Amino acid sequence: MQALGRHRGGKLLFHGLGTGLSSALVVDGMVEPMELGHLPYKKGTYEDYVGVRGLERRGRKKWRKHVADVVAHLIAALQPNDVVLGGGNAEELKEPTARRTTQ
Repeated sequence: MQALGRHRGGKLLFHGLGTGLSSALVVDGMVEPMELGHLPYKKGTYEDYVGVRGLERRGRKKWRKHVADVVAHLIAALQPNDVVLGGGNAEELKEPTARRTTQ
């Protein structure tokens, strides 16, 4: 619902940073939930690095770097117009609800 509420047209990629990593792609008002958190990343999965376990194990500074890296990988793969980061741990980022418009 958070993803759909932020959709302004085009393709929006939403990531919920919480216990794990939830993801959804919104295209023309249609929400497609995605299980991107289970994709392999480094020595685990995206979820292992950007979920709450990654935050607790690696600390806020390294966690933020992993969040930026994971988001960059998924932007490159999915080519969204907008990206929204939400969820309970989004407040741990320097910008609690980051929104980026890509060309």
